[in-house]
Amino acid sequence: MQDILIPGAASLLALGFVAYLAMDVLKKNPGNERMVQISKLVQQGAKAFLRREYLYVSAFVFVIAALIAATPLFAPNVSLNWQTSVAFICGGMASAIAGYIGMSIATRANSRTTQGAVEGGLKGALSVAVSGGSVMGMSVVGVSLLGLCIVYVIFNGVPEIVNGYAMGASLVALFARSGGGIFTKGADMGADLVGKVEAGIPEDDPRNPAVIADNVGDNVGDVAGLGADLLESYVEAIIAAMAIAAGFGLAALSLIPLQVASVGIVASILGIIYVKATGRGNPQSALMGGLYVSAILTAIGTYFIIKHHNVAFEGHEVMGPFWATIAGVVSGVIIGFTSEYFTSSKYKPVKNLADESQSGPAITVTGGLALGMASTAIPVIVLAMALIVSHDLAGIYGVALASLGMLATTGMVVAVDSYGPIADNAGGIAEMAHLDPGVRKITDSLDSVGNTTAAIGKGFAIGSAAFAAMGLVVAYMHTVKLQAADLQDPQVLAGLIIGGMLPFFFSSMLFKAVSKAAFKMIEEVRRQFREIPGLREGKALPDSARCVDISTVGAINGMLLPGALAILAPVIVGLTLGPAALAGLLIGALITGVMLGIQMANSGGAMDNAKKYVEEGHHGGKGSDTHKATVIGDTVGDPLKDTVGPSINILIKLMAVISLVLAPLFMQ
Repeated sequence: MQDILIPGAASLLALGFVAYLAMDVLKKNPGNERMVQISKLVQQGAKAFLRREYLYVSAFVFVIAALIAATPLFAPNVSLNWQTSVAFICGGMASAIAGYIGMSIATRANSRTTQGAVEGGLKGALSVAVSGGSVMGMSVVGVSLLGLCIVYVIFNGVPEIVNGYAMGASLVALFARSGGGIFTKGADMGADLVGKVEAGIPEDDPRNPAVIADNVGDNVGDVAGLGADLLESYVEAIIAAMAIAAGFGLAALSLIPLQVASVGIVASILGIIYVKATGRGNPQSALMGGLYVSAILTAIGTYFIIKHHNVAFEGHEVMGPFWATIAGVVSGVIIGFTSEYFTSSKYKPVKNLADESQSGPAITVTGGLALGMASTAIPVIVLAMALIVSHDLAGIYGVALASLGMLATTGMVVAVDSYGPIADNAGGIAEMAHLDPGVRKITDSLDSVGNTTAAIGKGFAIGSAAFAAMGLVVAYMHTVKLQAADLQDPQVLAGLIIGGMLPFFFSSMLFKAVSKAAFKMIEEVRRQFREIPGLREGKALPDSARCVDISTVGAINGMLLPGALAILAPVIVGLTLGPAALAGLLIGALITGVMLGIQMANSGGAMDNAKKYVEEGHHGGKGSDTHKATVIGDTVGDPLKDTVGPSINILIKLMAVISLVLAPLFMQ
């Protein structure tokens, strides 16, 4: 167990860096009394939502843990017991703790970022926002890797038990991502449609009752939700590689994933330091540079790890695992840049979409959907090629390492992604506190960069989800002793068809949940404008707490049914149709889920940035008919990119890890 000291030390280093970053944020000036008041409203709303969300999720966690612990009572020959339950609970707790830490600091960094813009301009605002986002990023890798090390040591690295840790992280991630996404988009759509389109008031205007709920949503959806999403991808990539390595009976192969993750933590810390040191005139260049620095350092560290272990297996070269890892890194970068190309206003696709929006909102929506569909081609081809290359280099173990190659720098990826919502909140505070317009201009420039880095982060999330799911599916098939998914087997075909349908059905439930939440929010905002005397004129304050409560209830109610579907579908198919049909279900869901995830994320991103491109002054700027068309397009795109698309990633991974953990039960 001495070899576990390296990842253990790396995780503690990450948490030490979290403490440093948190103190760096908290010592900054939070601004004037009005800014502090607004920030506290966001903090209170975010905490209230997370408290209620975690209460419901914990009920799911403990019920499932009890069922796993009770398995020996009705299936005595199955290797599921209380130990797997403990690992499962630990995985869920790790996800919840990381999300809570990251969101707590993010909601305190918002007003400090605004004040940073007042005192230090672009550099001052960027420094605070990056520190705040980095707390989420490093909490994800620090907490999850430390928890995994503890579970690994306590249970002697037994794969059937350690797999439970990934299942717990995945379950909490699904609820965090879908619940947070429903919350933020219900509030955002209500704020935009009534505020911008109907009332004709600016974005983040303090007269709009839904604005605080929208700012809360940015944190619970795009900080805590995103962190939970990539935390479970990160954990599952490590565990999938370890589970496959266990089949070869070589201890070194099981340790390599943990050590690569350790190198990724150090590289991410250095990448964050690079951003803070260089982010002066060009924030996007600094953030992208940080990603490059961390990726290159991880690649160098991985080379020495593989060379040190010097393990040849199954006829593969000693350095095969290294090149498989590099294949994952390269494919992740390509997928990220493809997302940037199709969603950034710097490039033709979004500029053309803004041009076409002069014809009305219908063209905005159809054009945005078309862009997202077109954007699936390159990532899918890249994933397919990376799969073939990594498999040729190191077998299925190479595929798992390719996934880890994408995710080793999760700390850095989450940091640059989480910084965006902080900058967005900072802009809202500048507007609501009636600060100089130049402050809002600075925060808007950071927010615009945040949209691009968020698109890259979603690209990494989708690509890594595909690889992680592939690794988990293969580990599941090895466990149930399936050599292949035979297309001549009617059970496999039935599973493929059902699995292909699930992402669509799952998406439908999330869309309906967002629509219900947005409908209630719109009705409430209209009611307040109608019934509160002087609200439109700015002489009275809105009831923001009521809007936060509407979003909270809508998110909790909306996330339960999709979550239950993800949990029950593999269990029902595995028990009724057998392990072969379940393999088909996982493959079918993977194929359609990856396409939908990419399409929705990039369609939504394109429509969002088309709106921002118009708001910069193109085609009539704010208040023009083109602007109204792009606002409507953005309200369609928001649930695509921030609720449904990211949740599909977790759906395919959660079903795969549930199948892996419960595989002994399906073999009965």
